Amino acid sequence: MMNTTSYSSDAFLIEGGATLKGRVRVSGAKNASLPIIFSTILTKETCVIEDVPDLLDVKNACELIHLLGAEGDRLNGRVLIDPSGIDRYETPESIVKKMRASVLSMGPLLARFGRARVALPGGCSIGARPIDQHLKFFVSAGAQVLVKDGYVNIEVERKKPAEFEFELVTVTGTENALLYLSGVEGRSILKNIALEPEVIDLVEVLRKMGASIEIEGRTAVVEGSEELKGFHHRVIPDRIEAGTLMVASLLTGGEVELENVLPEHLGAVIGKLEEAGARVERLGADRLRVVKVGELKPLEIITEEYPGFPTDMQAQFMVMLSVTEGRSMIYESIFENRFQHVYELKKMGANIEVRGRSAHIEGVRELTGAEVISTDLRASASLVLAGLVARGTTVIRDIHHLDRGYERLEKKLRELGASVERLPSLVS
Repeated sequence: MMNTTSYSSDAFLIEGGATLKGRVRVSGAKNASLPIIFSTILTKETCVIEDVPDLLDVKNACELIHLLGAEGDRLNGRVLIDPSGIDRYETPESIVKKMRASVLSMGPLLARFGRARVALPGGCSIGARPIDQHLKFFVSAGAQVLVKDGYVNIEVERKKPAEFEFELVTVTGTENALLYLSGVEGRSILKNIALEPEVIDLVEVLRKMGASIEIEGRTAVVEGSEELKGFHHRVIPDRIEAGTLMVASLLTGGEVELENVLPEHLGAVIGKLEEAGARVERLGADRLRVVKVGELKPLEIITEEYPGFPTDMQAQFMVMLSVTEGRSMIYESIFENRFQHVYELKKMGANIEVRGRSAHIEGVRELTGAEVISTDLRASASLVLAGLVARGTTVIRDIHHLDRGYERLEKKLRELGASVERLPSLVS
């Protein structure tokens, strides 16, 4: 039986002013783990996934797989799933509304059963984040799609290969299409796909299961199979956690060494950190050290699809730029509502003006501790960074958002010298 314990937390209490120093290991990537967990629906053989972070979204994904009929276990970063007993194609609203990634159950359920009934997804409140590209793909693949009473109902009489071009680059849309087509006999073509490392990690898993997937540019050619195998796979490191800790090192004037990182996944982030005044030392294939050299410098940042600057890092950089002398600008091109953290940063003394999709930052001498509320996952991370550098005490409410994407972040920060306390302690 899978461990489906859920956790919640109330707040972080942070005393600012510490200089972060030491060594920290980056966890496996949540955004790689989730589609890989859902890929197990495609097979009836046992699957083993290593270095899976202990996060709320992961717990919810495992619970969802269990409710569909799978057996398994989750312990110390290792997830074992026996999907042979999966006999249901409907995902309950109670689980789906907790995490947007549950939409990724559509593709594999449709491939396994020829039908899927999935509640509309929840997750962070950072804009509409529509799933229209997913549904347009399924229609192009010959499926009948009906959205009714908060559920997406998809059915296909005969599974067949498809050729589809996404109107815009979408990570979960690409993953859903790859998951479905990997379980369909024949040659399919997907164009304008996402190339994020998490997508490529899923591709590696699908190849291990027996699908043939070749990628050239933003086009994928998929040769699927109805007899996919089980797999054993280690999840890639979380590049967003790594980027967050790198910003924390530079922001506090510290010297932090990160283990279990892939520098090739962090090119845009490393480039902007170095432009801002960091020295990023590559210590090995999976190790980095971040050191501040000189005064911080203002930046102009435009979020883009990978390999551009990630939207999941703009909130963290905004905190750093808030205490950087001069004027900086961040343009958010991915999501239309991802500046919710600005109001909370202003409570702490930041000078930020939002104009449409751009945030204009005038650096201030210092931030001041305050009571703030996290509104989404990356906003939570930005407020933690702000608390680390602020004068005095910061209390961050609704920290459960952070628990969706960062594994024991407060423990890692304390080991680096920060004063971070969880109030109350984790309760089950």
